[in-house]
Amino acid sequence: MADQIHAIAQFNAQSEAETGNIARTLALCLHAGDVVALDGTLGAGKTAFARALINALPGEPEDVPSPTFTLVQTYERGPLEIWHFDLYRLDAPEDAYELGIDDAFADALSIIEWPENLGSLLPPAHLRITLQQAAGDDSRKIAFEGNDDWMARLSNFSDKASHHG
Repeated sequence: MADQIHAIAQFNAQSEAETGNIARTLALCLHAGDVVALDGTLGAGKTAFARALINALPGEPEDVPSPTFTLVQTYERGPLEIWHFDLYRLDAPEDAYELGIDDAFADALSIIEWPENLGSLLPPAHLRITLQQAAGDDSRKIAFEGNDDWMARLSNFSDKASHHG
């Protein structure tokens, strides 16, 4: 039986800096084998969220470009390997195997933009983060959804995220 998906947390970030604080707080909760699916329209802030998350992990700050054309970028952050996928241009879900996505799911932290293009290959135990543009240019509504495990791991995430910065 599949895990039930829960709404875990919801935020109204008023700036890119606030969005970054939420991403940095999440980074403290992640480890190898986790899959973070970033959902949102073009310009919703998926890459900015991924950049803040990646740079919050141990290691030297890096330029984190959108992997729109390469489809995947990898980073070493301390003992953690991170695979950042942008699947906007993926023709078929099976093509993700050519990118090494099965290795990423097994051994790395996977951050996936345009996760819907993976279809049924997206692991059911992923954390889904939906970013939506709100009233102001840099304002975002950010919603976290996940299974029972994510619900437990992020049980006090809202408190941590609102005090981080």
